Amino acid sequence: MYRFIIRPFLFLFPAETVHHFVVNAIKIGFKVPGIRFLVKLIFTYNNYLLEREVFGIKFKSPVGLAAGFDKNAESFNDLSVFGFSFIEVGTITPEPQSGNAKPRSFRLKKDMALINRMGFNNEGVVAAKKMLEKKGRTVIVGGNIGKNTITPNHTALEDYIKCFTELYHFVDYFVVNISCPNISNLRELQDKDNLSEIIEALTKLRFKQTIYKPILLKVSPDLNEKQLNDTIEIAQKVGLDGFVATNTTTSREGLKTIEERINHIGNGGLSGAPLRNRSTEVIRYISEKTNGTMPIIGSGGIMSPEDAIEKIKAGASLIQLYTGFIYQGPGLAKRICKAIAKLEG
Repeated sequence: MYRFIIRPFLFLFPAETVHHFVVNAIKIGFKVPGIRFLVKLIFTYNNYLLEREVFGIKFKSPVGLAAGFDKNAESFNDLSVFGFSFIEVGTITPEPQSGNAKPRSFRLKKDMALINRMGFNNEGVVAAKKMLEKKGRTVIVGGNIGKNTITPNHTALEDYIKCFTELYHFVDYFVVNISCPNISNLRELQDKDNLSEIIEALTKLRFKQTIYKPILLKVSPDLNEKQLNDTIEIAQKVGLDGFVATNTTTSREGLKTIEERINHIGNGGLSGAPLRNRSTEVIRYISEKTNGTMPIIGSGGIMSPEDAIEKIKAGASLIQLYTGFIYQGPGLAKRICKAIAKLEG
């Protein structure tokens, strides 16, 4: 029903418009008595075979929703009823920012993909903190943190520290986002010295807290082997807890969409099916280099249960959906959970 009726209708409208419509529809719909329970009954699959403990946190299943869907920590509890055991909010920046000029989100239907250049549009860390405090957490919540666009790279550390300290008692784990292609010069922070400074500062701040919160790094699929080796070396040295692999890519190789359309869209991070293979390669590389000692959240191109299992076999402990959720609909997480339980059984 979703793929043949609902999705074609929704895809008549701009991607960002549909996103806001869906979020508001869920919010309003769940105010009707019984609707939330019914949706949870339909889209959630529970099985003890899905349970696992990763970086000290117990997850009901390995399937989560990636950052970008709930930018302002408004809907994480509602989104959990669609079969997700964890929701990553953000990317959250210290100050509110509107992001890049619209339009900034585009569908490549032939490729089952998206190109976005949102630019970390969000209401800022104070607003996110208030929402997290107000709503409480009925699901595991990760905080994806970044820097403001206007913040120069040489003072970026201050932005990450502010987000980290403000959110520390309101999320279950952190993801440091320095690999998004939609913020000018952000990916320069992936250089060895910059990365080491940021990660080391955050891990030192954590030692001052009474509660331990895992810190993960979101990795770009566009890193070469040397850059990946440097990233892994730094992560192991400073005591990082794991990785999210991967972010979106700037590559446009092998797309079915006509070149004229791609050129018209312009810059942005590509997600969805074309990212699947590269994401899996990065997961496998990190897993092999660390001998499986550092947990990985697999993200990128998961459009089916088979894609999710491929990530797990490559070394991912958990997986996240985003573009697959949009193209395949709200039943995807449940289908993946069933397939993993069958595999585990």
